Amino acid sequence: MDTHEVNRLRAALGLFVADVFASVPRRDQRARGECYLRGLMLDGRRKSIQPMAQRLPDGNMQALQQFVNQSPWQWTPVRRRIAERLVEVVRPEVWVIDDVSFPKCGRASVGVARQYCGALGKRANCQVAVSVHAATDRASCPLEWELFLPEEWAHDLRRRQAAGVPAEVGHVTKSRLALGLLERLAGWLGTVPVIVADCGYGRSVSFRLALEEHGWSYVMAVDPKEIARPARVEPYLPPYRGLGPPTLPRYREPARPLRHLVDPGTLFETVTWRQGSKGSMTSRLAVLEVRPSGKEATRTAQEHAGGRSRWDGVLPLRTLLVEQPAGADEPTGYWMSNLPATTPTADLVRFAKMRWRIEHDYRELKHGLGLDHFEGRTWRGWHHHVTLVTAAQAFLTLRRLNPKAHTPA
Repeated sequence: MDTHEVNRLRAALGLFVADVFASVPRRDQRARGECYLRGLMLDGRRKSIQPMAQRLPDGNMQALQQFVNQSPWQWTPVRRRIAERLVEVVRPEVWVIDDVSFPKCGRASVGVARQYCGALGKRANCQVAVSVHAATDRASCPLEWELFLPEEWAHDLRRRQAAGVPAEVGHVTKSRLALGLLERLAGWLGTVPVIVADCGYGRSVSFRLALEEHGWSYVMAVDPKEIARPARVEPYLPPYRGLGPPTLPRYREPARPLRHLVDPGTLFETVTWRQGSKGSMTSRLAVLEVRPSGKEATRTAQEHAGGRSRWDGVLPLRTLLVEQPAGADEPTGYWMSNLPATTPTADLVRFAKMRWRIEHDYRELKHGLGLDHFEGRTWRGWHHHVTLVTAAQAFLTLRRLNPKAHTPA
């Protein structure tokens, strides 16, 4: 946006800031928040503090530095209010779990380590954050974030103290961070829609089982190497021969990778799941019922039955969505879901494909609003900056969907 456009929205922005930053106790801090948001929305190559302060007529670099890096205001209540405002208007059909990387130089920035960097497509020095986004076909916006702390940071007291990492924060896997974010959002918002994620999360059987323990529905990309059995197979009980422990139910045939469960007789149908700007989005898809059969799926089934000796040997059914576009020699995508196989195929496909909607978020967050332009190094500064960028995108999203949405409820 240019200066004229930002000034035209300034009254609306003031009302928005007064609402979502109501938990920030000091009036001057809320004013700095409004100033920072204007800086993020203004045109400019860099959205770090110094260039933003130079572009803003009321920009005070020292004051903005203090507000972002040292000020003790709590970001969690701000994010909660942003999430509440967003779901009222966006009315998400899915929550999308994803992670995003920030290439960095040096070792001092909080959470930085040599790890896989999606922004570069290779291992590199970077920070990684896990996020949950509200999404529909027409809009999406992040609801909550957590910074991933690599294992090398867990016991490096010097770096932790320099970056201000809280003592209670340690190394936690990304899937565990995602589960924590979902639990937090469920506590804030009550209703949890269908949860969607790429294979980075979907390949974790334990993560999918944790979602099921919470009673949440999901559609997640999975690795075709994951093993399962067809829905039709049933276990049998071998006869007891009088020696050793009692026999237990078992399946006659070993489990097979998902890609081997798709045979020439699999019925694919042409499905159109949405109308895009360049025409209909269409592909060939099939819905199968399978029984995930890995160690974790088996152990969980036994636990639910009250123990291995009480288990009847039947593994639970799950819905497998398979995509094989016209002209392709083999499937190109697999998604596992705990939604029933009777769910309309178009809905399953829409949920699965909605994961890509958040790429619009990242383009706006990074290229338009400077998500990855933060030059501070601290835990507090990173969370403050991400919260402010989220607020800026939320404001723009609400304005696009409903120009009157800035009025506090």
